[in-house]
This record gives sequence, structure tokens and C-alpha cells, in this order.
Amino acid sequence: MKQVTASGQTVEDAVQSALIQLNTTEDQVDIDVIDEGKKGVLGIFGAKRAIVKVKVKDDPIEDAANYLKQIAATFESDVQVQTTIDGKSINYELSGEKIAMLIGKRGQTLNALQHLVQVMINRSTNDRYRIVVDAEGYRNRRKETLEQLAHRLADKAIKVRKNVSLEPMPSYERKIIHSALQDNEKIETFSDGSEPNRHVVIKPAR
Repeated sequence: MKQVTASGQTVEDAVQSALIQLNTTEDQVDIDVIDEGKKGVLGIFGAKRAIVKVKVKDDPIEDAANYLKQIAATFESDVQVQTTIDGKSINYELSGEKIAMLIGKRGQTLNALQHLVQVMINRSTNDRYRIVVDAEGYRNRRKETLEQLAHRLADKAIKVRKNVSLEPMPSYERKIIHSALQDNEKIETFSDGSEPNRHVVIKPAR
């Protein structure tokens, strides 16, 4: 039940009745006063009850989880979505028997899902959230792979004394490369190119 119409002797009474029926609190709903009611003579004669329509506000975080389930269902019939909220960071963890289909080559499908959810949530609220869509720990495994790649290519750049360019990556993956090499005084890193072909360049330090 997402909305109810309730009545009471006052608007406040009607609202409280609706909140009880919806099992929620006033900060989680939108209230539309249909009729403010009338006390009547001596509070009895000619009295008219107040009427309100109370609707539970849309929850963009929950809506995004349901959106992910709908999309995931086209790949895999049984996908679970676990939502974890930490301040302004929201993590959606997908799990299922054929989860590899949702990850895609080098996480491309997962990245696309993450982008869609990011846009969806930030269009629905004034708060700016950081969204991560993961699938059975893929992000951590990918992070380890990228860190190993970063160190290997940094060694190559130092050895050949030439810039080494990595493949195009989304911004958060480029950040992993930059962070992995930030303490290496023998090289410098910067991002080059335009989206979706923006990539990291590893440059030998002078």
C-alpha cells in the first residue's frame, strides 16, 4: 500500500490515521489536504470531518534496486540485489547462478548498469550519491588486477623511457591506476583523451 485517504476530527487526526495504516512516519510521506473539516456548533452540530490523502514518497534507492532486478532478470532468472548504504555511498551487490553475464567483458555490462543507476538516483534527489554496482566481489578482483597492471606498466615505462598508455577505462578505474602509482617517484600519471576513450598515461619522470 503506497497511499491512503483517511479522515479525522482534525487534519492532524486524519494524518495520524493514514500514517498508522501505511506504517510509516510523516517525514516519509506527501500529504494532500482534501478537506480541512469543520468543528460545527458546540463541536457537534454541523461538524465535518477532515479528509487527507497521504502518499508514501518514492525512495530512489529502493527504486534503483528494483530497476536492477528488472534488468538483471533479462540475463538471469534469479538475481538477488543486496543494498548497503554508508553515508552518501550506496552499494548494490548482485548475486545469481549466471552472474558472469551481468559482469560482461572486463566489467563492461556491470559498468553500464552502474552508470544507469547513478543517473537514475541523482536525477531523483538533490543529494549526490556515489553508486557502486558490484557482482559477487568482481570490483575487488578487478581492483587487484588493475593495480598489478599499473605496476607492471610503470616498470615498462621506466625501462623503455617512453610513455605507456593504458586502455580506455571509466573514471573510477583510472583513479585506481593513479592511486596505485602515486608513491612511485620514477613515473607520473595523467588521464588523456575524451570519454568514452579517456585513458591513463604513465610517463617516466624527468
